[in-house]
Amino acid sequence: MAEPQRIYPVHDPEAPPQTPTVPLVPRGSSKSDNVNPAAREEHPVAPPLYHPPLPAAHSKPPKTRSCWCKCLCWTISLLLIQILVVGIIAAIVYFVFQPKIPKYSLDSLRITNFTLNNDNSLYATFNVNITIRNPNKKIGIYYENGSQLSVWYTGTQLSEGSLPKFYQGHRNTTVLDVALTGQTQNATGLLQTLRSQQEMTGAVPLRMNGKVPVRLKLGSLKLMKWKFLVRCNLEVNSLAADNVISIRSSRCKFRFRL
Repeated sequence: MAEPQRIYPVHDPEAPPQTPTVPLVPRGSSKSDNVNPAAREEHPVAPPLYHPPLPAAHSKPPKTRSCWCKCLCWTISLLLIQILVVGIIAAIVYFVFQPKIPKYSLDSLRITNFTLNNDNSLYATFNVNITIRNPNKKIGIYYENGSQLSVWYTGTQLSEGSLPKFYQGHRNTTVLDVALTGQTQNATGLLQTLRSQQEMTGAVPLRMNGKVPVRLKLGSLKLMKWKFLVRCNLEVNSLAADNVISIRSSRCKFRFRL
């Protein structure tokens, strides 16, 4: 059996000599390091995508604090709404009804008892004639129970009493006789001071305080209870019992309070 024919390469003497070529990408380097600049201009390589760093995770505030903040905001909002509503109502009442403060006057003062007993206690009874005027055209006044009237001398209460419960209509004048009674312990020094002042100046300074709860009636609407505060500074000629006292001067101040 004949062997297969083998072909061996033969060097061509007419072919030009070939020089060894340098590899395009040296060993140990990336392909992008030896790219042809012209090729880069024709086919620019896109820059790598930028991934922003993720924000650091913070712990959430406790829910209790947020609940307190919500409650505080709601409370402040409700208070502001209430103040606004009260202001609107007050403005309507003022412009529609034109309220005026009642006028009080002390017309006469009579002492029926002013006695120092053997136990050095002073018993005093004052009968006060008070005139109350309501100048309002559209507002009536309910005088409620629980009023307090008191007569003072140099910081010591001599007697106390109260006004009766009644209703005073529009532009009405009411005259009341009020009895004020009281007892003061260890009043020897007080009585001596009072008599000395009366002899030196011919007058005795007294102060009358009043706290009167009232309700205003606007048309058919009866409002909530208010407190009418009265403070009068008086000068009388004497404090002799069973005698009509002459009121030389009287200065009164009035104000409302809830």
